[in-house]
Amino acid sequence: MNIQQILILTSKVGRSNNFYLVMSLITLFNLQVEMTSTNHDGRPETHSSQPHQHRRPRGFAAAAMGLSTVTTSINGNPRSSRKEREKEKEKERTKLRERHRRAITSRMLAGLRQYGNFPLPARADMNDVLAALARAAGWTVDADGTTYLQSGVYPGRSVSVESPPSSNSLKSHSMKTPLDFDFDFSPSVLNIDESSPSSPASLDSVVVLGRDPTEFEKYSVSPIDSHDCLEIDQLMQQGHNVDHENNFIGTAYVPVYVILGTGLINKFCQLIDRDAVRKELRLLKSLHVDGVFVDCWWGIVESQGPQKYCWSGYRELFNIVHEFELKLQVGLAFHEYGGNDSGGITIPLPEWVLDIGKENQDIFFTDREGRRNTECLSWGIDKERVLKGRTGAEAYFDVMRSFRTEFDDMFIEGLITLVEIGLGPSGELKYPSFSKKMGWNYPGIGEFQCYDKYMQQNLRNTSNLRGYTFSARGPENAGDYNSRPHETGFFCEQGDYDSYYGRFFLNWYAQFLINHANIILSLATLAFEEIQIVIKIPSVYWWYKSTSHAAELTTGYYNPANHDGYSALFAVLKQWSVTVKFICSGLHLSSDVNHEALADPKGWIWQVLNSGWDQDLTLAGQSSLLYYDKELLMRLVETAKPINDPDHHQFAFFTFQPPSPLVERTTCFSELKHFIQCMHGIVSSELVFRLHNVF
Repeated sequence: MNIQQILILTSKVGRSNNFYLVMSLITLFNLQVEMTSTNHDGRPETHSSQPHQHRRPRGFAAAAMGLSTVTTSINGNPRSSRKEREKEKEKERTKLRERHRRAITSRMLAGLRQYGNFPLPARADMNDVLAALARAAGWTVDADGTTYLQSGVYPGRSVSVESPPSSNSLKSHSMKTPLDFDFDFSPSVLNIDESSPSSPASLDSVVVLGRDPTEFEKYSVSPIDSHDCLEIDQLMQQGHNVDHENNFIGTAYVPVYVILGTGLINKFCQLIDRDAVRKELRLLKSLHVDGVFVDCWWGIVESQGPQKYCWSGYRELFNIVHEFELKLQVGLAFHEYGGNDSGGITIPLPEWVLDIGKENQDIFFTDREGRRNTECLSWGIDKERVLKGRTGAEAYFDVMRSFRTEFDDMFIEGLITLVEIGLGPSGELKYPSFSKKMGWNYPGIGEFQCYDKYMQQNLRNTSNLRGYTFSARGPENAGDYNSRPHETGFFCEQGDYDSYYGRFFLNWYAQFLINHANIILSLATLAFEEIQIVIKIPSVYWWYKSTSHAAELTTGYYNPANHDGYSALFAVLKQWSVTVKFICSGLHLSSDVNHEALADPKGWIWQVLNSGWDQDLTLAGQSSLLYYDKELLMRLVETAKPINDPDHHQFAFFTFQPPSPLVERTTCFSELKHFIQCMHGIVSSELVFRLHNVF
């Protein structure tokens, strides 16, 4: 059948059957499309275009058959309930067939966008696909659908896919012709079953042959089973599953990065096990991740003394990553590593810094009882020359500058795509208010960390400037690390947090956090110039349903029920054009655990996302859980690319900590692979397609 016959056929069956014209044009460009269904015994079966004796009627024939059945049933006076059940079953089958058709259309659009570089709109239909393919073949398609050839252009020739010129400019030097082609389709390539009265309306009527579906395993899974052999509850359940997976077909591409293990580099900055690194990278490559994330620890690179830097182990590690053609994100970690989840690995701050801390313990964060936290340096010394003649900010800047100089070649080659700057404990912009090494347990409210002499001096100065001498102190009724809000006078309902003093103190406490971010980012932009900079903010979702949001207040985010604690920070971050990465945690907790802690992980996430997007910030996400299941992974995908967002926001990338050890052919490995496909907008389905030698 040639293209003229196909056009005549589609014009007879109406506009809704542009599908067959599109399939014909796709075949012109060697885009292979295959469809499979399932036998009654569960085995896959490729649809054949050859008519068979017991073919199930579709379209108008099926409707006529249904009408005949209903008429017979009425004449025979069957019971009303049976007739209603049949009607409900047919409705559900119709819904599933429509979802099936929409899924096929969505995957066709995704394939054309990804592999053919077709400029299709976000909500394209078959007419948009038809127009794009016609333009690629050399035709001109006006906005009203008028289609004609420019003089000297022949259909089927290779041309670039571009937006068409205006119709006025074309009409002056082109000749209009009917939409006609002078080449044929081989019946072995495209078969249309004309034996069934409803074949043009059936998706099964068009079959593209010549490829083994197993060749494209990356994009294929089992299709929807035959509707005739499923009960209504099976239909509903399977339809729900297919719909859930199809939600991410053709969605935006979110790059996925994996955090490499911390124990790869020893304290002498040497790579420990090269073979283990290559084995892990090989597994990650098979998952189709976009790249890896590596922390460079201050306690390793400057361990030999002030301004004596060693990067040799990281250089060797980065070279191996380069061998596997993976992109690289690097974090400069100015905090210590260790704890219950560290696997026995500890990386303290540089030894020379700890020696200074023995003489001057106020360089560390301090709680109300005077206990020092050595996870990172206090922000009170950002401008104090207490580190061998340097301020805290200058020490950080020197590390950034050394790193930028050492790996200049990798920045130029594009191997290192961005740099994450650590701004506090765990690399996050927060006070160490809920540190486990200080005895904190979930869901304690934590403690304020502002009692070193430098921060106390700043509090007194700020209070005196405002004339509030009585406010030059921290709260005395804020409980301890494991208190509950209602157990304290400061965080309870109508507590001191909302008093005149409470508002002053919390504003100062939060502003100190913002000032720290502002100082360090101003230096980071000098060190890295045009390189993308990332900062990380914590996930503090417990007590979110209380009025005080006590856990957020001690962490440094002044975000009670009557105050937005993120917009002021994000406005400052916007000035430095940084990407904000926040931790996606709490989504794995049970409702009982969340209820006890008045926790609301989803509510917290959406406040932060909306506040960041309102400031036009670029956002990204990270998950550091050590185990994953399919339900949790799907929640992470839905967070990274919210389907119902009218503004179509999405994460710039997503980073996750893989389970250890990561072993191929395990259940978790399979789930992670599916998760990455969803993040990439590629979800397997019964429609298997691939492009070969386009144009």
